[in-house]
Amino acid sequence: MQKTTASKPKYVVIGDRKFLELRNSVLDKVSELERSRKWQIKFKAICFPLLYVATYCLLLKYGNKLLALYLFYSLLGLVLVFNFLNLIHDAVHGILFRKKWLNQLYIYFFDLLGANSYIWKVRHIRLHHAYPNVMNWDSDLEQSPLVRIFPQSAHKDIHRFQHIYLPFIYPLYLFNWLLIRDFKDYFKKDSIARRIIKIPFNEYVKLFLFKAFFLGYLVVIPALFLNHSWFVILSGFFTMVITASIFSLLVLLSPHANIESEFMVPDEHMNLKYPWFEHQLKCTNDVSTENFFTRFFMANFNYHIAHHLFPNIHHIYYPEVTRLIKEFSSRHDLQYKSHDLFTCLAGHFRLLKHNSIKENIFEETM
Repeated sequence: MQKTTASKPKYVVIGDRKFLELRNSVLDKVSELERSRKWQIKFKAICFPLLYVATYCLLLKYGNKLLALYLFYSLLGLVLVFNFLNLIHDAVHGILFRKKWLNQLYIYFFDLLGANSYIWKVRHIRLHHAYPNVMNWDSDLEQSPLVRIFPQSAHKDIHRFQHIYLPFIYPLYLFNWLLIRDFKDYFKKDSIARRIIKIPFNEYVKLFLFKAFFLGYLVVIPALFLNHSWFVILSGFFTMVITASIFSLLVLLSPHANIESEFMVPDEHMNLKYPWFEHQLKCTNDVSTENFFTRFFMANFNYHIAHHLFPNIHHIYYPEVTRLIKEFSSRHDLQYKSHDLFTCLAGHFRLLKHNSIKENIFEETM
């Protein structure tokens, strides 16, 4: 049985009906749209897994040509992200299907794509969504000692150059997630995830089995069936992971990790300074870049505030939900932030540069 092993941060508790007002409006809007939108959920649930399998089959059939090999590996990386955003992410939140076992089936599909679904669900639901931008609790923003996202965190000499070297390291993001970080969360005793759960033994077995299967069908089988050296196959796999990393980071970095977001630290009593819904608005922004690609293939990731305020609502409703959030924020004088994608990424670079400097607390008084 899982158990909590650390005192968790606490939000300000205010008996305020404002958020209930917004919630009721959102639920009414979803109910109004549900009948005409449900087909999209079913279509994606069938289409995207088949697209991944079809791309893999095309890799094995036409991959003897070098250009085709790299093309289909790149497409696999892209379709992997489509499956994650449109299906697995919503399944983890329990909103892809009404039936729990169907959601769990799609969550296991994540293991087939190389990630460990058990530990990611803990990181995403119980850490990132519960405590976004909270130091030592948001596992999405505390990825590696090479990066200093939180201005309150310890400064290392290497951080002086993080705004220079990180853009070159970021394309390796999924290598770290799939081949290093999942294992660290299982075996490193002071990992954020292990602070709040005790991992069952069968999950350790699944970790190794699924990782072996992932590398087997993407590296070993192509190496055995295609007329290429192991080096070429590995470089193709490398291309796939880099492609997936780039698109994944657009989703991860743009809504949270930029210079305008607030980064929180609980006080000595583990209290945070805002109510839950205001906290989400302070540390999350939308991405105003909107087109068919972001809507259909990238699962409306640009409407990220709607997702954090209403994680139990499917992404196909986010545009309408966001309009209600904007109106609500304007009426109640609450902050609502939205920037185009370039501004968000530039804001992330500015954050890296700002946090590359070790602040001198005596500077203003001397």
